[in-house]
Formats: sequence, structure tokens, C-alpha cells
Amino acid sequence: MRLVFAGTPEVAVPSLEALLVSGRHEVAAVVTRPDAPAGRGRKLVASPVAERAQEAGIEVLKPQRPRDEEFLLRLREIAPDCCPVVAYGALLPKAALEIPPHGWVNLHFSLLPAWRGAAPVQHAVLAGDEVTGASTFLIEEGLDSGPVYGMTTETVRPDDTSGALLNRLAHSGAELLVATMDGIEDHTLVAQPQPADGVSLAPKITVEDAQVDWSTPALRVDRVIRGCTPAPGAWTIFHGERLKIAAPVRLLADRRDLHLAPGEMAVTKHSVFVGTGSHPVELTDVQPQGKKRMAAADWARGVRVASGEHLG
Repeated sequence: MRLVFAGTPEVAVPSLEALLVSGRHEVAAVVTRPDAPAGRGRKLVASPVAERAQEAGIEVLKPQRPRDEEFLLRLREIAPDCCPVVAYGALLPKAALEIPPHGWVNLHFSLLPAWRGAAPVQHAVLAGDEVTGASTFLIEEGLDSGPVYGMTTETVRPDDTSGALLNRLAHSGAELLVATMDGIEDHTLVAQPQPADGVSLAPKITVEDAQVDWSTPALRVDRVIRGCTPAPGAWTIFHGERLKIAAPVRLLADRRDLHLAPGEMAVTKHSVFVGTGSHPVELTDVQPQGKKRMAAADWARGVRVASGEHLG
């Protein structure tokens, strides 16, 4: 089929790559978000999808808004059969949805109808899901509510951060997306309506959501830190300044000898323990404001943390 691929961040690149090497489908163009400021100099930088498309010599479309008439006109000229989408990042208007005969098919990183929304992987980790996955579905005007073509599952590992889990899903999801394009072309796939039961929402995780509440049980503290790593980044307060929790903590259910109040620290030569609403946890890596990531013990030694001081 003749395709126009829509995507923006790094997580979408494996899908574009898989379509390019499929040997069966032609990626005629790519739609991505406009260049955005990045780095200390805040220079405009093309998206990872745009960079990969340019390397492949593919036309790149960067509309400010997908409803812009100039963009819609060019899309009609390209005349795609289908438009696969992975984390494009903008709402598609009805006028765009109607252009390809086979519609716009989204790769979403959850087992729909679970975790509809912007942050499905983060919410799966936060909720303690043992299994998640990816789904391909036909985009409608509702929020991730269109009929589903296919799914792939992925086990959530006990030490998974949302970043690590998303990386695996990006690659297994890329295979699913290519298989979905194959099935649509062969007329062997028919999208099935999502069940009415089991709907859950996954709104964007804010910086405020990522603050660690040490009064909650250790398991919840662990999930918040893993779910918010790498973005937006779990954090706490120490001496009035923000301290990023840069890596998952170690759960210490067997350390009943450590009697720490929520947020209270116990510091040894090689370890920093913090009390929670249940049992203590051990910090691994932290990142103070304006500084590089470092081992928690090195941070505690550098700022001379005394046992009994508190986080939060």
C-alpha cells in the first residue's frame, strides 16, 4: 500500500523503520510535528521521525495544525491508501481522517480499551499491571475508541521503568503495525469494536504527579518512581530544593530493624535508606538541582546528610 506515516518522538522511529524495510509498502511521506526548541541554546530541532525520514529521502510534512488547508491539499495530492500513526502528538480533524480510503491506523501502547490517553505505559506501571501491550486501531473522533485490528502483549517486569517498558513496546508494536498494514491490504483483517467494559483513562502525567509521597506504602513509592522515569522524573524536596529520584529504589521488606518515619533518612557509608508508609526503601541514584546524576551515597556524603533528616 501507499502510506503516509505520522509520528514525532523517538518511540515512533522503530515503526517507521519497520515499514521502510517491509518490502511491501511504500512510505510516500511522513507527517510530524514542527521543529521545536531543544538544548541549552534552545535551537529549533527536527523531530526524530523527521530526521529518519530525511535520511531515507522521504518527503516530510510539518503542519502547524493538521487542519491547515495547505497540508490537507498536499495529503490529497499524495493520495495515500492508509496513514499509520505512532505518537504523532496532534488531533486529526475529520477532513484529514477522510482522505485515505483505509483511514488512519494508530499504534497505541496499551491493550485497549485499557489506558486510553496520552500516557498509557506510565499508568500501567503506576497501577502495578503485570501485563500490558500494544494495539492497532482505526482512528475515530473519540479518544482512542476506534475498532481494533490487532494486539500484542508484553509482561511488565518488577524493575521496569516506563522508559524501559516503552522501548520494548516500540519494537514489538512496530511488528504489529506492519502486520496490520499487511492484513488491511490483503483484506484479511477486520477491525473489531472495543468492548464497553474495561475502559480506563491515561491522562498525561504532570510534574506535580511525580512528587514522591513518602507516607504511602513502599510499593506505591516504587511504582511512582518507576512510572515517572525517565519523564517527567520523580522528585522530592530536601532543604527546600528539588531532588530528582533518578533511578528505581530498592525495596527492603526484610529490613524490619530499620525503624524510619515516612521520609526519614538513615545514612551509612554506602547506602541511603528512606522511610515510607510501610517499610524502608534504599535510594540508588539521585540528581540535585543543577547537577549531574550521582549515586545516592555520594550525594549524601557531599551535602553531609545526617541520619534522622527528612525528604519531602
